Formats: sequence, structure tokens, C-alpha cells
Amino acid sequence: MVTVAGLISIAVLAAVFLLIAIRKIGNVSLGIWQVMLLGAGAVLLTGEITPAEALASIDIDVMLFLFGMFVVGEALAESGYLYHLASLLLSGAESVRHLIFLILVGAGALSAILMNDTLAVIGTPLMLYLARRHSISPKLLLLALAFAITTGSVASPIGNPQNLLIALSGGIDNPFVTFPLYLAAPTVISLLVAYTFLCRAFHEEFSPAPLVHCEEEIRDPSLAALARLSLVLLILLIAIKVVMAMAAPELDIRLTWIALVAALPILAGSRRRIEILRGIDWPTLAFFAGLFILMASVWQSGFFQPFIEESPLDLSAIPVITLLSLIISQFVSNVPFVALSLPVLSQIGTSTPAMMALAAGSTIAGNMLILGAASNVIIIQAAEKGGETLTFLEFARIGVPLTLVQTAVYVLFLLPT
Repeated sequence: MVTVAGLISIAVLAAVFLLIAIRKIGNVSLGIWQVMLLGAGAVLLTGEITPAEALASIDIDVMLFLFGMFVVGEALAESGYLYHLASLLLSGAESVRHLIFLILVGAGALSAILMNDTLAVIGTPLMLYLARRHSISPKLLLLALAFAITTGSVASPIGNPQNLLIALSGGIDNPFVTFPLYLAAPTVISLLVAYTFLCRAFHEEFSPAPLVHCEEEIRDPSLAALARLSLVLLILLIAIKVVMAMAAPELDIRLTWIALVAALPILAGSRRRIEILRGIDWPTLAFFAGLFILMASVWQSGFFQPFIEESPLDLSAIPVITLLSLIISQFVSNVPFVALSLPVLSQIGTSTPAMMALAAGSTIAGNMLILGAASNVIIIQAAEKGGETLTFLEFARIGVPLTLVQTAVYVLFLLPT
């Protein structure tokens, strides 16, 4: 039952959404991370959550994972190796249209292996570089990256944190086979849908003029060698994790360990380690700390639980699961929503397609609004560090209709024939 005091958390959540949309208080412009910290501070000051509860709510695994990935991403960008590698991989793009297609396909496929947050960290500086290099709208490239990594991660049990939670606790047999079996085909179609929406929304950017590519030189060979080693370690450890998940699921390599091991060559071997540490995206880490505190306070208010636990709807129905995932994930983030939904769905004895609907709905929700996915926030925070941004309305203008179409695609594929 929600108390009057508990409604304070809901009011703060609403205020945070409003401030993220307008990004201003009077003449003062606010970053997303500042808005989220204000929200966390408000629930702490009003006693909606105690300092001990707030500290316990911060997921250290997520914070350390992001820290490790930020170190690798910063070293890749600062050394010039990221842009050197991209110039080789994307040199086949003959036009802007072709480039956007390659970004959607490439980032979508990689997000199924490297996890979408990893691609957000590494991919954002690359998108800004491509925008400057080819005089393309950075908003187009940032949206292409956001939609690609959210959509592509649907079909993999390690594509995002909520899928990993479902794979581990949802009673899924052989998740590395089950997820792509049910979700690969609609994910490919959904990436093509995203391509169509971006082409229509930014039609003025798609000139027939050919793109002129040139091989980018590595600025710091020493740092580039360490960054390359970190990237190899990252991919190798994730591959080992995938193999172990199928062959020996009781032996787990946590993603946090993978990120920290990947960052170790840079932190231990580079003379520029202090510079790298100063340059990583600390505001995004602050955002996540604030997010964990605010969301813990919202859950403690008891406001959203009755909508799931006491719903008159058939919670085992695939359309219901997908739509509830889509809507509620906008307000309380997809990982907490999945964590609450799993015991409820397990109790009523849902099928494997229903669990896949939970994965698809909670993940594709990230394409609707900025706060629907952590990777969106990582992209926007990193873009603002580079002097660019996406506003709440710019994202929603394309994200809302795109997500509705993509949701319909997943529901049609998951419904029993």
C-alpha cells in the first residue's frame, strides 16, 4: 500500500522526468546527471530512503563494469586507435545511407556479444568523429547507435543486464540457443525498421554524394598498443564466458571482472593513466549512482507493484507482458522491472515465449525514451562531453513511433501459431 509519504518519491520521479525533458531551471542549464543527482538528493533529504539504504542500493558491479569500460573507451579514443580501426572497417561505405546501414548492422551485431552498454561507451566518440569527418548530423549518428545497440541486444542472453537476469533466473534452457531462436528474426526486421525511420526523419542528410575516406593515423602508438591489448582481452574473455555458459554454467565469469581485467593493461602499463582517469565519463557514473538511489526509493514507495502483482490482466499473455514491459520500464528502468516480474511470472507458470516477450519488451523499451535504457544515457552524456547532445523530445520524436512498430514485430513473432 502506498503511503502519503511514499508519494513523495513518485513526485520526485515525475519532476526528474520533467527536468530531463526541459533541462533547465530558470536560466540555468542542467545535465542529465545533475538532474538525477538532484532527484536522489531530494528523496534522501525527505527521508524517503535512508543513507544506509541508498548506499546499499548502488549496484557496485554496474559501477565497476562501467568504470572499466570507460577506461578502455577513453584509451581507444585518446590513442587514435578507435578512429584508425573505424576508418578501416567503414571504408566500404559509399554514401551516408550506406554508412547508417553499416552502423545499424555492425553495432547491432556487436551489442549481442559485447553488451549494449559497452558499445555505447566505445561507439559514441566514434559517432562524433564520423559526424565531423563526413559533415553528417551528429544527431543522426547518435540515434543510429542508440537504436542499433538497444535493438541488437534483444536477441542475446548477454546483450544487456535484463536479458542476463532472465537467462539466469527465468528457467530458460540453453539461453544461448533459445534467445536467438525466438528473437533473432524479429530483431533483424526491427533493425531494418529503425533504418527506415532514420532515413525518413533525416532524409535531407542522405545526399547521393560519395563519402571520401582516409586512413586515420594513430596518435599515440604506445597507448594504442595497450588499448588494442585491452580490446583483445575484452573480446576473448566474453567469448570464454559464452562458451562456459553453455558448457559449464555453474562456472561464471562476471562481467565486472571482464571489464576490470580489460582495463588493467592501461591502468598498469600506460604513463598516461592519470590523464585517462581524469578523462573518463565521471558524470555518467554519478548519474547511475543517483539512478539507483531514486529507483530504490520509488520501489519502496510500493506505487508500481500492485500494477504487476494485482493486475486483472492475464500476465501470462505475450501482448500483456510485452506492453507492461514497454510502459513500466520507462518509469522504473528495465532491470528493476524484470527483477520484480520474474518471481511473479514464475509463480503463474509462464512459457518460454512469455519469458522472451519479457526480454524483448523490457529491452526494446530503451528505444522509446532516453531513460528507457542506460545505454541511451551513456551515449548522451558522452556526446555532451564532446559538445553535442540529443534532447528528450528529439529522441522521443523518432523513438516513440519506432518502438511501437518494433513492439508489434516482436509480438507477432512470439504469438503462438
